[in-house]
Amino acid sequence: MPKLLAKLIQPWYPATALGLEKGVASMVQLEGGRRGVFALRRAASITLSESLITPGFDSVNIADLAQLVEALNELGTSTGLLRQRKWSVTLPEATMRALILTLENHAGSKSEADEVLKWKMERGFGAPLDELSISSEPMSRDTQGRVRYLAVAIRLSVLSEYESVFAALGWRAGLILPRHLGEACWLMGNGNKGDSLLLTAHENGFTAAIFRDGEPLILRTVVCDSEEREDEFFRLLLFYRDRRAAEVDGAEPALTRLLVVGRGFGKERASEIAHETLGSPVQVLGPEDLGLQLPAGDLRFDSIAAPAGLATLHWS
Repeated sequence: MPKLLAKLIQPWYPATALGLEKGVASMVQLEGGRRGVFALRRAASITLSESLITPGFDSVNIADLAQLVEALNELGTSTGLLRQRKWSVTLPEATMRALILTLENHAGSKSEADEVLKWKMERGFGAPLDELSISSEPMSRDTQGRVRYLAVAIRLSVLSEYESVFAALGWRAGLILPRHLGEACWLMGNGNKGDSLLLTAHENGFTAAIFRDGEPLILRTVVCDSEEREDEFFRLLLFYRDRRAAEVDGAEPALTRLLVVGRGFGKERASEIAHETLGSPVQVLGPEDLGLQLPAGDLRFDSIAAPAGLATLHWS
């Protein structure tokens, strides 16, 4: 299991997970095979009214709680998972915020460091801390020896909406993360050579996360129009290239793998931009490269990547 996520989650990891997005809900139960290969034991998606979930960090997300309960009840019945009580859940990108926070080296006390961290969280999340539910854990130090943290936040009022839905179904959600961190589980395993890039497209732009040694190195959510996505992706890769060169004098970019999820980015076009910018080929990953066996049919990997990623933690 990714060592970072091990610190963020409860000490049980169900093989079942739910993914919620604007206009769709997906449910997955995995079964583990040999050598880290997973198969779908049960999985399905259901189309929701476009107005039922309106993702937002500072606003009401669910227009009709009873309607969402009914939809999930239908989805759970169709997959045979309605009686499942323990769940992991991914929520839309706009609903939660994730940050990498870096503390400058200083000789202050632990209490002073905690105050600086809280100040950075409040600024980064743009809300008073007493209005947020936050998970934060230290990561390995950067190349300059500075302490880094991964912090994930959701407004308590928004969390209450979703928890009310789960409570009505008799479900307990022990792990709730933004969509991209669910998808990131496919890239955060130990033993991967080189850096890996997750590119998650959504209606407001995209989230990009570059992982090294099982931890996020760069994490950025870009809000932009669809025609601006390629330019913004190019700028992100330039930032990564320059940072990599500064870390090791004259070093070539170490990015070797690319996972593209969601509508809005063509996988081959994203690979072309990465190759042109970094000067070396990047492998575009499919479910088979990640160790997931998909049955023949209409079920798309993009629709289940996030919840299925969380479900893999059952075998950690």
